[in-house]
Formats: sequence, structure tokens, C-alpha cells
Amino acid sequence: MPQFVIDLTNEVFALWRQFNWLPKWAVISIIVVAFTFIGWAANYAMFAVLKLLARKRDPFWQAALERGRIQLGALVMIMALALAVTVSPLSTEMSLLVRRTLLFAFLVALGLMLVSLVDTGATVQLKRYDTEDDANTHARKRVTQTRILRRVVQVLIMLVAVGIALLTIPGVRQWGLSLLASAGVVGIVAGLALQPFLANMIAGIQIAMAQPIRIDDAVVVEGEWGRVEEITSTYVVVKLWDWRRIILPLTYFIQQPFQNWTRMDTRLLAPAFLWVDYEAPMDRLRDKLEQIVHSSIHWDGDVVALVVFDITERTAKIRCTASARNASAAFDLKCEIREKMLAFMRDECREALPRDRVDLFEMAPLPKKAILLED
Repeated sequence: MPQFVIDLTNEVFALWRQFNWLPKWAVISIIVVAFTFIGWAANYAMFAVLKLLARKRDPFWQAALERGRIQLGALVMIMALALAVTVSPLSTEMSLLVRRTLLFAFLVALGLMLVSLVDTGATVQLKRYDTEDDANTHARKRVTQTRILRRVVQVLIMLVAVGIALLTIPGVRQWGLSLLASAGVVGIVAGLALQPFLANMIAGIQIAMAQPIRIDDAVVVEGEWGRVEEITSTYVVVKLWDWRRIILPLTYFIQQPFQNWTRMDTRLLAPAFLWVDYEAPMDRLRDKLEQIVHSSIHWDGDVVALVVFDITERTAKIRCTASARNASAAFDLKCEIREKMLAFMRDECREALPRDRVDLFEMAPLPKKAILLED
């Protein structure tokens, strides 16, 4: 025990002997109230000094001080109460019980304060990036890493804080040791129960580092197209094109194949397929496609092409390709190309529409006998 605490305890005991006419509970109450007031005053003074110092620092310390004010105040008050209990004329058993309770609360409050610091740092980091811009690959990468690592670090901090706090209670510690020593099955069951949680946590770290997906990525999962809306420490929320949400565990994106349309770049090609007749004038169709694409607000000004992609026994399959700045624009551009090319073939280029041909001469039956008429 520090020397100043011993000296303070001796002085308080000497003062209590001078007022031995007071009941013991009254002395304890006076000491607790006095130290509570001292703790409140110390917390107020410390917060004022820290706030003054934070003004000259970067925004992180200002935000951290505001968010961690309650946790910091709780730590100061717990230390003040611990001193009050130490110098109070409590019995040895009661003093030990209260001190252990305060130590447990102190460790939990310390863990919460560290969690608040991590959250503050992540929030300040996220404000530096703009994910609304189309060319935001770097920003989405950093945002994804920050959000996932924030949750993982917060969970680890609380697990460590609560674990250390429980070790300070002999009854709980002894119960845990005896339980693991006498029943290994419980440890196996607990390990199996924690396996999905630990697997998702490890998958979250892999996703944060390797970046197979990021916030706002356009992906195709389970046959559905959507955008990554949220990445937590255990699951991913994908907002589908029709505003539905599909919830997938983090391990899905590590163990299962999926399509990521914006992995390296947001720009995409928008292929639109059409079936036309063999006699379709490809030059006219190609000119019309260029006219449609050049007048579209969804085109990014790069790629436009028309090729014969395939042929069948009746029609030719053409692919109209154009580039767009992102997945949403590519989808709209694809629909626009199909609609306007179809209208062009219907109204101005009907020879391009698919047709079925029938050879009437081959279908007509031949006469079995030729009848010659002579004059």
C-alpha cells in the first residue's frame, strides 16, 4: 500500500478516536461523503484542465474527452470511494469485499473508456473519407477496414477487461478452475459454441486486411445483385436492387465464391444482347447504337461497340456494349440500349427483326403424272 495512504489512514483513525462519541456508522458515512465530494471536485478540476489542453490538440482528443467524460468520472469516483473504504473503520471482511467490488467496477469502467477511445479514433478516421464520390475505391477500402477493426478491437478489449475483473473475485476464479478441471466436456461444449463467433471474428480480420469486399461494393451473392451496406464483426448486410436486405456471415465471403463488380474499379461494361435476322444491316445498327450511347447521360465516354456474338439456325445474336461509371449507371444504360434499339428496328429497320422463312416450293406436292395436252 502506498505510504501516503498509510499516513492518511493513521490520521483519520486518530481523528476518529477524538470523536469516539459518534456512532461507527456515522463516522463511515461522513468519510464516504467527504471522499465523494473530494472525488467530484477532483473530477471537475481534472476535466476542466484536460478540456483546456485538448483545445490545442487535434480533433481526436477533443472528441475523446467528450465521449469518455462519464467513464473518466466513474474511474475518479471509484478511486475516491476506494480511499474512503480504506481509511474507514470498517471491519476487515467488509472492507475487503467493498474493495474487491470497487476493483471489479474500476476494471470494467477502464475497459469501457478504452472502448470509447477506439470508437472516437474510428469516427475521426471515418470523417476523412468521402464514399459518395464515384472514384472512391481508396475511401471505401479505408472505411471498411476501420469499421471492422473497430468492432473487433472493442470486443477484444471488453473480453480482456471482464476476464481480468472476474479473476479478482476468488469465488468465481475458483469455480472456473474447478469446473474446467473436473468437467472437460464443458470446455469442449464451450469451444464448439464459440467456434462460429471466433470463425467470424477471424474472417472479419481477413476481410479488413485482404479487402475482398468493401462498403458500397456492388456484389452478386446467392444469385442476387446488391450493394454492401454494412459490415459488422459477425455478418454483412447487402442491400439488394429492390431494397431487400440479405444477411450473410463474414465467413461466406471467405469460403464461398461471389461476384464483386467494383473490386478494383467502379467502371463497368453494360452488355445488351439482341436477336436479329440474318439480313439485318449491321452497319445501320452499329450507327444507331453509337447515336443512342452518345446521347445517354449514363455513358462515361469510353467504350461503345456492336459485334455479332452468336448465330442460331434462325437468328443472329448481337452484343451492344457500352461503358458506364458505376454499376447503377451500367444497368440503366443497358436497359436504355435495349429499349431504343428495339424501337429503331420496329419503326425504321424492320428487316432487322427476326423472321421465320418458309419455302413454298418445297412444301407444294409434285404431280405424280404429267398430263400433256396436244392440239
